[in-house]
Amino acid sequence: MKNYVQPGNTITLTAPYEVASGDGMLVGAIFGVAAGDAANGATVEAALVGVFDLKKTASQAWSAGAKIYWDDSARECTTVDTSNTAIGVATEAVAGGAGDVIGRVRLNGSF
Repeated sequence: MKNYVQPGNTITLTAPYEVASGDGMLVGAIFGVAAGDAANGATVEAALVGVFDLKKTASQAWSAGAKIYWDDSARECTTVDTSNTAIGVATEAVAGGAGDVIGRVRLNGSF
């Protein structure tokens, strides 16, 4: 196909804020996980699909299969959909303790 560009599993984006490798970031409606460190406004490769351990809202329990959203203000994942962007689903349950701040998320690159 002469119009084929790439698989689209990763793409180059402009960081909307400073990110470190493994941080989530939202660029318009595109959510990705930074493959490297980038300053605000710099370009960075971002993974759009896959399963990642991401920062989540503390004291929020997750169940496997729960819809996960990105809270761009707090720069973390949450199960609260209001004013947040859908990014995928939890692949494992996570307890709701104050120290439970990482959740495993399967990204849905079609969002």
